[in-house]
Amino acid sequence: MNKNKILIELEIPLIERKYDLFVPVNKKVGTIKKLIEQALVDLSDGSYVIAEDTNLYSKETGAVYDVNKTVRDTDLKNGSRVILL
Repeated sequence: MNKNKILIELEIPLIERKYDLFVPVNKKVGTIKKLIEQALVDLSDGSYVIAEDTNLYSKETGAVYDVNKTVRDTDLKNGSRVILL
């Protein structure tokens, strides 16, 4: 098993979609968020619009993930459920 990536379930209420994503544990949450948003613009044919005030939240706790922490330094693990809001 690859220890450099984890599988998360990402929910995007704005476009009413869920995705399973592999994310690298050595990247910052902010970098991951930007990459996800750029991909969402492409995948949604422009119906997803990038906004400055979006954050990644834990679906279990509602806590906001710090964009300056690496994924490894958060409580994210395989199977974590995350909301982009």
